[in-house]
Amino acid sequence: MKRIKILAILILAALALFAGMQFPVHPPPVHPTPPEAGEAAARQQLLGLKLPDPRGQEVKLEQWQGKTLVVNFWATWCPPCQKEMPVFSRLQQAWRERGVQFIGIAVDSAGNVERFADKTPVAYPLLVGGTEVMRLSKDLGNPSLGLPFTLIIKADGQIHARKLGGIEENEMDTLLQGATASPVPKQNH
Repeated sequence: MKRIKILAILILAALALFAGMQFPVHPPPVHPTPPEAGEAAARQQLLGLKLPDPRGQEVKLEQWQGKTLVVNFWATWCPPCQKEMPVFSRLQQAWRERGVQFIGIAVDSAGNVERFADKTPVAYPLLVGGTEVMRLSKDLGNPSLGLPFTLIIKADGQIHARKLGGIEENEMDTLLQGATASPVPKQNH
């Protein structure tokens, strides 16, 4: 009987450990990310995309070349995605004059995105992507293909940070400060 209790405790401990690894209590932190092999091609592919808006008008991401981009992969059925959109709208308004452009790429149908945008207006462009865009997000640092997934791309085209899962306003504000900071010129003495 004692062996059965010990075995049951070991099994429960193993299950708890497995569950903890699969479902972390705290979301992973956001860190500036170093370049990875193959990322440059994926980044160029992303910045070269031509995607339709919800009404079918084609939009080229290259039109925002030279700006700091916040590219958010999302879906209308994703509650964390919906939660961060008002935050992104406020930040778009606050950071627009400093050369920041938010872009939402929906992994959804154009009709769903159009209905969502009619009910929940946002202050930045919403574009419609398909499964190929999700595959691209994997190459950009989203191996689990989860949503929301957000990239901050500096004006020079380098990825400054990436985040899987929802992001809070103060966290995004801090990341944008780092992404848009200009180096301090050296003083000659």
